[in-house]
Amino acid sequence: FFYFPETHGISFRIQISVKEVLDTDVLLKLLFHLPVNYPSTVPDISVTSDQLTRAQCMDVREKLLEEAKKHLSEPMVHDLILWVQQHLKDVIKQSATVFNEKPTLSKVTEDGIWMLLLNLDHMRAKAKYVKTVEKWASDLRLTGRLMFMGKIILILLQGDRNSIKEYLILQKTSKVDVDSSGKKCKEKMMRVLCETELQSQHKRFQMFEVKEYSAPEELQKEFETAGLKTLFSEFVSPLLK
Repeated sequence: FFYFPETHGISFRIQISVKEVLDTDVLLKLLFHLPVNYPSTVPDISVTSDQLTRAQCMDVREKLLEEAKKHLSEPMVHDLILWVQQHLKDVIKQSATVFNEKPTLSKVTEDGIWMLLLNLDHMRAKAKYVKTVEKWASDLRLTGRLMFMGKIILILLQGDRNSIKEYLILQKTSKVDVDSSGKKCKEKMMRVLCETELQSQHKRFQMFEVKEYSAPEELQKEFETAGLKTLFSEFVSPLLK
């Protein structure tokens, strides 16, 4: 089981079906991460569903976090699941009206754009792993690079802060690779090198791309072109030694 670096705790997934929302059953996938000091701290929650838009999932997540704050210091996961089953209809109705008025992603600008730099130790099932990372980046509207240089594997992501948090949860809790015996396994050898708000000197990546570099100078140039010289010298240079 993978523990979060900043707070040990447990993560678990729950799948629930909510009846007759928008005339169909909605299957919600909820991912709860309970920090070590839970329930005096609210859990981190991720919401996904094939029947809802990304913005609607974000709205459900926000409402669940608001609800969680009312239950501080008492075990709340069960109450939150009951709450979402009873109130999903209302959240989606509100969300739909807001969604129709503003086609842009709601609340993206609230926290500004964030950037995340990850270092992976290895990819045994490389093709499948790369596909998974590309899909997550696309689903969460994140841009950036998956970079290979010799044995070094880096993932640089830019986007909405909530999306970056969700990406981290997916990366840590999904079976993305295979172990030495070929069995599916979770990512246990990942390091978060840097997580920061995008500054004015940093360039926004327009898309997510997978790139291979044949020399450290090429990798360095990629970072410098994006205005990330400091990021390279602080976090990437030590890996190249």
